[in-house]
Amino acid sequence: MIYSELKTAISELKKEALSAVECLHLDEIQAEIDSLRQKTMAEDFWNDAKEAGRVNQAISALEKKVNLWTKTRDDAIALEEMIEMLEEDSPELSDINLEYKSLEETFEKAKIDLYLSGEFDNRDAIMEIKAGAGGTEAQDWADMLLRMYLRFAERMEFGTEILEKTEGTEAGIKSVMLEIRGPFAFGMLQSEKGTHRLVRQSPFNAKNLRQTSFAGVTVTPVLQEADADDIKIEEKDLRIDTFRASGAGGQHVNTTDSAVRIVHVPTGVTVSCQSGRSQHQNKDKAMQVLRSRLAEKQREEEEARAREVRGEAVEAAWGNQIRNYVLHPYKMIKDLRSNTERSDTETVLDGDIEIFCRKYLEWKAGNK
Repeated sequence: MIYSELKTAISELKKEALSAVECLHLDEIQAEIDSLRQKTMAEDFWNDAKEAGRVNQAISALEKKVNLWTKTRDDAIALEEMIEMLEEDSPELSDINLEYKSLEETFEKAKIDLYLSGEFDNRDAIMEIKAGAGGTEAQDWADMLLRMYLRFAERMEFGTEILEKTEGTEAGIKSVMLEIRGPFAFGMLQSEKGTHRLVRQSPFNAKNLRQTSFAGVTVTPVLQEADADDIKIEEKDLRIDTFRASGAGGQHVNTTDSAVRIVHVPTGVTVSCQSGRSQHQNKDKAMQVLRSRLAEKQREEEEARAREVRGEAVEAAWGNQIRNYVLHPYKMIKDLRSNTERSDTETVLDGDIEIFCRKYLEWKAGNK
């Protein structure tokens, strides 16, 4: 890049960085960090280990955000000052160009913060994965997706807990529900809601024929107590069943009916939980998930009514699939909304899906 082009590019990057910092209100984020730190000073802070862990995780994530954007802004300002001091034929221009490229890449990745401003984006997430039609093949695909999201959570340093899981008949899983805990877990993972389509050579077919499988993913935010108060659930509207939690067998097999299934009769929404040690724990968690599901359903219905009033055009698509994972005869993963493509399929299936999350948020913001 020649001197004039590089100077202009650095100037534009600095303007964007300053604008982004202004939009993010870093002073308010710092105030939130200070408030959370005050909580950690309380004598009974560690009495609730789970809540204490959540607070410390939130502090770490917010500090990381403030440090990232402060450094990005300061580096952009410094880079502009440096190029102003150089001549057009200065040998240091190549180093400045490399620093600009590195800063530009950092800025592009950091911009995801600008899109995570939805009401529930900063919440934990409840994810459900269900195998579609196709028997063992689809159940194996659902299990592959579960592994992908667990690996993604590891990369993002999110906590995970499997709340309910139904094993497949021969392999894989029929369904699973897990909680993913971390700052902006729902905001990041909302991109995954929909039908995921896999095309590959079947490992369950003696002739190794090409097979297409489907699995459905739903993602809902975990409500906080203040939000949950807005969702009124009448006891008479619930059907509560208990059953024996499934396990690996042997000495660890559950011998009591501790697992809980709750059906909200008016809407048909059903949730199950078997991760807790007691029926009481599982019922509390199931009710929390039910409230989240009902809140999400209410929000979707409101959005649908708004679209109907606006007369908004709906893009025609094959079924409800949002992403194709093609492993044969070529390798390609493509998101059908943002048109993001990756050919390194093994890396993606190992949890490297951040680019799909980020590009979805950009696509969503563009549509709005």
